[in-house]
Amino acid sequence: MPAPERLPAPGVRSTGELEALLAHGELTVVGRIREASNAVLLCSVTHEGVSADCVYKPVKGERPLWDFPDGNLAQREVAAYLVSEATGWGLVPPTVLRDGPYGEGMVQQWIETGEAPEAGLLALVEGEEAGEGWKPVAFAEVGEGRTALLVHADDERLRRMSVLDAVINNGDRKGGHLLPAPDGRLYGIDHGVTFHTEDKLRTLLWGWAGEPLTGEARSVLTDLGAALAPREPLATRLAELVTADELAAVRARVALLLSTGRHPQPSGQWPSIPWPPV
Repeated sequence: MPAPERLPAPGVRSTGELEALLAHGELTVVGRIREASNAVLLCSVTHEGVSADCVYKPVKGERPLWDFPDGNLAQREVAAYLVSEATGWGLVPPTVLRDGPYGEGMVQQWIETGEAPEAGLLALVEGEEAGEGWKPVAFAEVGEGRTALLVHADDERLRRMSVLDAVINNGDRKGGHLLPAPDGRLYGIDHGVTFHTEDKLRTLLWGWAGEPLTGEARSVLTDLGAALAPREPLATRLAELVTADELAAVRARVALLLSTGRHPQPSGQWPSIPWPPV
């Protein structure tokens, strides 16, 4: 199933133009998303008569993470976008690093979903079988000594997302970080906890763990491995956002996925599912 064509903001004809709008437009803060653990500001951005809604996360509003001492969340969010674009799957909304009203931060296209982010993608079911069209993840306590099976949709968009997460070593793939857009695309957001040199993969998308990668995924990973070679444009841009060791780890993860030909499995060294899961 080919990835659906991304629909840019009204008045914008391409992803490149949207990146330019986000990078050079005038940012106006509209409000704050208060449930976020770091400063997340909803903004409008306007440039040459074209406007769009966006999210601005200033570096000054980030809470330090003891296990991510290098760089910052904003840089890793942009790095995740660059890797996503290199796959051709377009799984991360256009994202740039720029100065804003509160200093340097990441600015990302706002995705309007019109429904709960995880709607139709995640569910809790009775019994021990996921059912047709669903993949089992783990059993979860639902109160009063009862358990239910956490499942996610057997959806090619989610499968692509799981491959991207394995590449960038996403330590926080929650249900609320999956945004189905009205145009049929599925976007992933909140990629600040990524690119660590150690295995930090925590996700709700374990349904394909240990299964063979699709032919499409193997082809994408082969091309991505070439794009990550030293002095290639992608590698050069990533080197400005993550450390040399983190970039080497990305290359190693791509190579490992290709050598095993399978989706990764939980390491067993720490919880494999983020908390809270949604």
